[in-house]
Amino acid sequence: MSEILRQHAEHQYAEELDQLRRVDTRQRPPNWELSPWAVSTYLLGGKLDNGFEITPKYIGQRRIIEIAVSTLATDRALLLFGVPGTAKSWVSEHLAAAIAGNSTLLIQGTAGTSEEQMRYGWNYARLLAEGPSPQALVQSPLMRAMETGRIARIEELTRIPADVQDTLITILSEKTLPIPELGGEVQAVRGFNVIATANNRDKGVNELSSALKRRFNTVILPPPASEDEEVAIVTKRVAELGRALELPTEPPALKEVRRVVQIFRELRNGQTEDGKTKLKSPSATLSTAEAISVINSGMALAGHFGDGVLRSGDVAAGLIGAIIKDPVQDAVVWKEYLETVVKERSEWKDLYRACREVEG
Repeated sequence: MSEILRQHAEHQYAEELDQLRRVDTRQRPPNWELSPWAVSTYLLGGKLDNGFEITPKYIGQRRIIEIAVSTLATDRALLLFGVPGTAKSWVSEHLAAAIAGNSTLLIQGTAGTSEEQMRYGWNYARLLAEGPSPQALVQSPLMRAMETGRIARIEELTRIPADVQDTLITILSEKTLPIPELGGEVQAVRGFNVIATANNRDKGVNELSSALKRRFNTVILPPPASEDEEVAIVTKRVAELGRALELPTEPPALKEVRRVVQIFRELRNGQTEDGKTKLKSPSATLSTAEAISVINSGMALAGHFGDGVLRSGDVAAGLIGAIIKDPVQDAVVWKEYLETVVKERSEWKDLYRACREVEG
């Protein structure tokens, strides 16, 4: 077991990537580690001709991944767009790992992201001592990606101030990064591209300019289409994280996973699964990622303070914490759901009691 809490995708799934390289005889775009077919297989999973099983990293529509991979095989940058918790960062990381063998050329977008972080900066001690020189230049991940023909990743693009966003326009259209201080430029090597992510639920984001939008091909990652699909995602990720964290817990019963997923989906959709009861939705996103977190928290409770078997009492606290973000508005929504839906389901009596105990 590695001492690293979370390995980069290219290290964690090194064996799968190696097996794909061995059997991959299809045409590869310049500087790609794998062909588009092999990249899609790595993301979606499947059995290779030699019998080796590739685990799925993304459970959803195959066409979405095929469009994303095809975009990166052209000169168009890729924007993964959607609500929080739809695996945008996860897909971005695995695409970069499979295509370039390196998912670490990453810029984390925030309100404080500067133009220097996007383009390049300076070692000011050397700059004062020597003046502008290549040795005094501090390369950004984007510049390194251009020089090596790799994939640069930009997380939360719409969190970055609009004037900083627009520094990407020349890079994406001309494939060139001017360095006027040195009277030169960096020209992108074949294989270079950009994957950006953005979500449409954050408040106070910076809208992309029309010029920048035209440089991206936007792929929307939707929430899981069905309950079974979401249950499969949660079950898979919970098992992986449980192994990585070495939680002393049995794998969660499918019943507990399905209950959490069903509660999240009903509150997200504003109605019960059978469509008979309308519900208020809380302010929380209630994404698949949060469902995974609720189950993992419950597993930690069961493993360290229980008998190692996940039960409703272990899930209740994490469930309430995920739903109630606004202590007034969300508390009303949750109480109504608890009393009108959870309480009325005979097979959920244990969960109802556990939630009431948590609330005191």
